[in-house]
Amino acid sequence: MALQLLRTHRPDLPACSDPPLLVSGETSIINGTKPAAITIGLDSMQGLQAARILRDRGIPVIGIARDPNHHACRSNACEKVLILDTGTREFVDELLRIGPDFANKPVLIPCQDSSVLMVSRNRDELSRYYHFSLPSPEITEQLIDKESFFQYAQQQGLPVPATFRLDTRADAEQAAARLTYPCMLKPRVRSATWNENSKVKVLRAGSAEELLQLFDRCRAWADILVAQQWIPGGDSCLYSCNCYFGADSKPLVTFVARKLRQWPPDIGVSCLGEEVRNDAVLQTTLDLFSGIGYRGLGYVEIKRDALTGKHYIIEPNIGRPTGRSAIAEAGGVELLYTMYCDTLGLPLPENRTQHYGGAKWIDLRHDLQSALAYWRRGELTLREWWQSFKGPKAYAVFSWRDPAPFLYDLKRAIRKYFAREKRP
Repeated sequence: MALQLLRTHRPDLPACSDPPLLVSGETSIINGTKPAAITIGLDSMQGLQAARILRDRGIPVIGIARDPNHHACRSNACEKVLILDTGTREFVDELLRIGPDFANKPVLIPCQDSSVLMVSRNRDELSRYYHFSLPSPEITEQLIDKESFFQYAQQQGLPVPATFRLDTRADAEQAAARLTYPCMLKPRVRSATWNENSKVKVLRAGSAEELLQLFDRCRAWADILVAQQWIPGGDSCLYSCNCYFGADSKPLVTFVARKLRQWPPDIGVSCLGEEVRNDAVLQTTLDLFSGIGYRGLGYVEIKRDALTGKHYIIEPNIGRPTGRSAIAEAGGVELLYTMYCDTLGLPLPENRTQHYGGAKWIDLRHDLQSALAYWRRGELTLREWWQSFKGPKAYAVFSWRDPAPFLYDLKRAIRKYFAREKRP
């Protein structure tokens, strides 16, 4: 069977093969007073953070991961870690098999786009044994697909950059002739194949020729690619709003932040963000989700054009935590716990209002790499780095209470670096 059980408090021990979910003397997950939270995609930054946040609220957490060697699988935040291929039907079948063992229906928390789709497409079966908070199947499919989202946004008059669907090279040639440069290329839906071949979620093209070269190189990594206009502005022009909408499609939590640095620079993933007030970003997020009958966790990335000041929606993430969900916790806003309580019909936590106290979120290892790159480009001084680092923070991977994931990730990064240095 594909199911394995890792003894997370002893990560040095090998995984068991084909074990039962319950072992003697370890029934707290099944019979506990609080329903368990099951983080689907523990082997991701957002999965690790979600597990820690909910563990700190006294909620028993089960992690499901595809990669048993991922550093997050060394976390002590989970009482159990199950190794399953979260992108296949086998994963759903295993959830259905163990579902009757729970006295209280757990809450499913998909942490990646692929697991959001798997839960959504099998919601009728899964809802027998599990709670989860997702928009309708139609809205889930529409918003998670970048191409259909931009069609919807254009129809609704929402601010989005020029975007082109690329099924064939002829499509890429037509888009290359119509776009202005630079532009970016990304998959319609990020897949495991894309992640295996690219460390970044988007690729930047400086010319029509470069766009076609990227298309030829990346066309096998995704079923459909999307080319999108590049909005002028640096990292600090990239804003986001994390939110949670309840069953009546009303926003129960919103939290606005912006990037300060990302890795790799310009085209990478956020490695340092800060809480800020931007009412245009908040209103655009509310306009997007309130008008469509939305429910669940949501996230909108928005970029302010440095030349015109206009804000554009870059992309939404739906139905799952994001890499920067934890910044809300650092800012005193209980985003994920609100989702857990609302999904179960429990009283909501009091701390759901953003007070703009300047909280920060940092992916420590990658931010050091990013800061060094900006320093070498002459765009960051040591004093500026220190100032950007100060203040209340949430960490992406580092944790004094749960140090193993950070240490394991750091060890692997050092090994990769020296292995690369030894190559001829």
